[in-house]
Amino acid sequence: KIARAALHHWEEPCISGTSGSGTVFFSYCTLGCVFCQNQEISHGGKGQIVSAARLASIFLELQEQGAHNINLVTPTHYVTGIIEALRLARLNGLSLPVVYNCGGYEKPETIQILSPLVDVWLPDFKYAQERLGLKYSAAPNYPETALAAIAEMLKCAGPPIINDDGLLRRGVLVRHLLLPGQLADSMRAVTLLYNKFGDDILLSLMSQYTPPDNPSVEFNARCPELTRRVNPRHYEALVDYAAELGVTRCYI
Repeated sequence: KIARAALHHWEEPCISGTSGSGTVFFSYCTLGCVFCQNQEISHGGKGQIVSAARLASIFLELQEQGAHNINLVTPTHYVTGIIEALRLARLNGLSLPVVYNCGGYEKPETIQILSPLVDVWLPDFKYAQERLGLKYSAAPNYPETALAAIAEMLKCAGPPIINDDGLLRRGVLVRHLLLPGQLADSMRAVTLLYNKFGDDILLSLMSQYTPPDNPSVEFNARCPELTRRVNPRHYEALVDYAAELGVTRCYI
């Protein structure tokens, strides 16, 4: 089930380039993030059911439109169908790199199965503390699980390979979104990533958290800290911290 397939110009520069990333947004998600910006898709399941053959043709249509890559957004729960679609598309002329855009909450076995078909891994590393993974995403053992997944992605893809046009051809780019009131956790997350992977991964530190327009009474009571935007000074402090730690390959 897919919600949208189109050129997307607002990913990191090495993903979107000048022509856009060929994004396919899959309906539903393996995580239950309370602050998700795409609730209608991820929680509500908005979208249309397509066959593997139709999905393969969508990949080829995006290639014809000038996409730099095929960007699979929250795809994990449809892995079997996606593998079939990618194989069909390759047989029919798909030559673009494939980007696996996920929340980081993956099994190493899934990554191994996908490895022959995926070129660029684009996971989140959302939290350094398990309690935040439980509170915000209903995800037990999130840090441990995501770090193991990223390690497997790096094993499959190797260090980043960036073409002369500035596009990421192969490698791992890890995203981290700073949440309101969670600067200390974000610093811990950056530390974990840098200590474990160094410059073998690219990092993207994001600041664009947006509170829900009409938060429910339950949301206000459970997550009052998420009803406001990120303090710009906190984001600047996070960037400074990453630089002092030694991080150099980072989008800000």
